This record gives sequence, structure tokens and C-alpha cells, in this order.
Amino acid sequence: MTTTSSTSSTSASTSTSTTSSSSATAKLLASLGASTIDSSGLADQLSAAQYAARIDAVNAKQSKVATQISDASTLKSMISSLASSLGDRVRTGDLAVTPTITNSTVATVSKGTLTGSGTSTLEVTQLAKGQTLVSPAMASTASAVGTGTFTLRFGTVAGGVFNADSSRSQVDITLTSSDTLSTLAQKINASGAGVSAYVATGASGAQLVIKGADGAANGFQIETTPAAGDTTLAGLAWTPAGDATRLKSTATDAAYTLDGVARTATSNTITDAAPGLTLKLTGTNTGAPTTITFSDPSSAIQTAMTDLVDALNQVVSTLTSDTDPTNGSLNNNPGARSLRQTLTTLASKVVMPNAASGQPSTLSDLGLKINRDGTFSLDTTVLGNSLSKNPDGVAAMFTNGLYGVYATFDSISRSVASTTDPGSLGGVITSLGTKQATLTTQLTDLQNQQATLRSQLLTRYAALATKVSDSQSTLTFLTNQISAWNNKSG
Repeated sequence: MTTTSSTSSTSASTSTSTTSSSSATAKLLASLGASTIDSSGLADQLSAAQYAARIDAVNAKQSKVATQISDASTLKSMISSLASSLGDRVRTGDLAVTPTITNSTVATVSKGTLTGSGTSTLEVTQLAKGQTLVSPAMASTASAVGTGTFTLRFGTVAGGVFNADSSRSQVDITLTSSDTLSTLAQKINASGAGVSAYVATGASGAQLVIKGADGAANGFQIETTPAAGDTTLAGLAWTPAGDATRLKSTATDAAYTLDGVARTATSNTITDAAPGLTLKLTGTNTGAPTTITFSDPSSAIQTAMTDLVDALNQVVSTLTSDTDPTNGSLNNNPGARSLRQTLTTLASKVVMPNAASGQPSTLSDLGLKINRDGTFSLDTTVLGNSLSKNPDGVAAMFTNGLYGVYATFDSISRSVASTTDPGSLGGVITSLGTKQATLTTQLTDLQNQQATLRSQLLTRYAALATKVSDSQSTLTFLTNQISAWNNKSG
């Protein structure tokens, strides 16, 4: 709402107030000659006339503030929706290189921190496994395991030989006469040794099951140091040269060949298998390599940039209308000015600060241009050249990380929505909300004052009506008396 309309509204309110007052006065004078006075009507008109101008002024201010809040909220919502849409596109994966594998029983593939291209071959000959060892069978989980020290020593187990890892300390667990298979399992789990234990009860009785982490270096053997006179604890000891039936699984590394290069890994999840490729091995395919391919996001990126330009131009159009110097609701508004400045410098903003020399780092490198009138356009030639020369660099700009296109617009959205910054749209909306609450209080106060005045006027006019009625009665008596005298004299 502009100053001109506010002034016109005030003038109209003053004219209405004057007219209402004159009407009420004329009605009062007319009533003096009547037998009764319309007290309620007079009180309504005069109290309304007294407060009409001020109430209309507050209503006008409320209307202006409501419009400003609505328009600022619309702009804030448009920026938020733009950032959210970009985030959805990034998360679906069609804007970045995405790997797929032909034989999904061998591995699952996902994109890593970099981008990949072309095709790769994968052959898995061995999965990473952890060592699984069981104890001799006992009567039950409550069977005593003996008194002394139960020791776990780590290294590799291969060919009936244990090679200790000197870099890892042994784990000693102290046992007392009250310890059972069940409490031993609990103590192993609480030791922080990197192994887990539980008691399994099968056909032959209760057995302690100990499982190590994946990888050949995570093998282990068990040593015991029984207390004097104890004959039970020694039965839990195990070395590769001992009872082979107790070793249910040997600790091994994963073995695979990727792109013709034989490799090993201590885990079945390999995050650095190749640039842009994370593998989670799930099976073997010895002698039957499978193929991994990478998608080409060029077309999706071109579509996304076109959509981005369209969305930005919608924001610019709304912002231009709201900041029109003649009748814009947000003309000279700090939040709108801040958003305008952000959009003006958007094309040159560095969104990939860690990009290598020659790699795309700004939105202008993706073809985004700002025109003289503040609108945006897409230079498809620039975008096409970037995709052709630096496809990995462009794709990296459309990832869900600290930097990139989405991160940039998410940051802008958060800044625009900030309620603590008085120069943002969010801060402006908060300030206008406070002003709106103040105006509501002012309007309520004026309406209460008007009601109080009406009540007072009703009381006064009721008394006046009584006096007028008494005067009219006296006048009627005198008139009748004079008429009687005149008739008698005649």
C-alpha cells in the first residue's frame, strides 16, 4: 500500500467522521422536537465519528503490513523451493555419474567422492571373512570354565601356523571360580578386543563361539594360564596346530581383480576401488568377470540448468514487481535489497573453491548469464564446452557435499530465511510480525475506547430524554391550561 492511498484513506475517514458528526447533531436537534430521543442511534453515530479516522488509519497500516509479510514470505518460499528441488535432483543421482553392475550378486556399486567414466571389469575370487572359533562342548551355559587367565593373541592363521602381530597387544581376561561359559562370553565382549562371543547350545552341548573381524590380519589363537590346581581352563586353549575341527572359518582378505589389476582388501566394503566407485563385495565370480558401467549425466545437467534459469527468472519477476518504486510492497525493503544483491552476483560466485586449475568452479562456467535487466539466461555453448572438456568437473558440481550448485543455493536459502538477520527476508518478516501485533493491540484499544464512549453517551442521552419528556409534559400542561383560561374568558 502506497503513501498516496494511505493519505486518501485518511482524508476519506476524516470526511466520513465529519459527516457522521453532522448527521448525529442534526438528529439530536430533530429529536428535541419529538416525543422521544433515539439514544442508541445517537450514541452509535457519535462514538463512531469520534474514532473512525484513527481506526481507519490503523486498519490501513495493518493491510499494508499484511501485504508486505505475504510478499516477503512468497519470495522466501520461492528460494527455499528452488534449493529443495535442486537437492532432490542431486539425491536421485541423475546429475552425477552413477555406476551400475551387470552381475548384482557379486557386488553392489555406488558413486564415491570423485566421478568415473567408461566401463570396468570386476572378478571376485575371495570375500573377506573373519575367523570363527568354537570351544569344546560343555554341559550348559552355566558350566564353570575354570580359574586363571584367558588370553587372546592376534595375527594371521594359515597352513596350520600362527604368526603373531607384534603391533597388537594381547588381551588378558581374568577368570574366577564363579565364571561360566556365559560370563566368559560377556567378559570377551566387554574387553574391547575387536571380537564378539556368544554361547550356542547344540546337539553336543553348550559351546562358546568367538568371531573376529574381517581380514587376514584379524586371526587369533587362545592361550590359557590356569590357576594352581585348576584342570578345566586349559581345555579352552587353541592353536592352529591343535584341534582343526574347532576352527570353523579362517580370517581372509577379499581378493578381486578390477580393470585387470589383482587387488586385496581387508573388508568387503571398498571405498577407494577406483575414482568415483565404491564396491561392496557380496559373492564370487571366478572366471566370469562382470561389467561396471558409468552413466553420462550431460543431458540431465543441461535440463537441470535450463530449469534453474527458469526458476531464477520467476524469482526475479516477483522481486521486480515487489520492489517497484511506485507501488511495490517491498520497495526499499532491506530483505528484498539483499536478495537482489545476491542474485546480481550469482553467476560469478565460486561454488567449487577446491576445484583444480582449469576445472569449472562458478555458475558462469555452467553457462549461467545475468542480463542487463537483471534476468538470467543460459549460454548453452559455454555449458556444452564445459561438459565436453571437463565432464568430471561439471558432474562434481552436482553432488550432495559441502560445495557445488546445491550447497550454494541451500546456503542462500538459509541466509534468506534467517530470522536473526534484520537484513534478510526472514528477519524482515519477523520484524513485520512484531509490528502487526502492535497494530492489533492499538486497534483493540481504540475499539474499547469507542465502546466506552458509546456507553457514556447512552447514559447522557437517557438522562436528556427524561428531561425532554418532562419538559414536553409541562409544555402540554401549560398549553392545555392556557387554552382553558382562554375558553373561560370568552
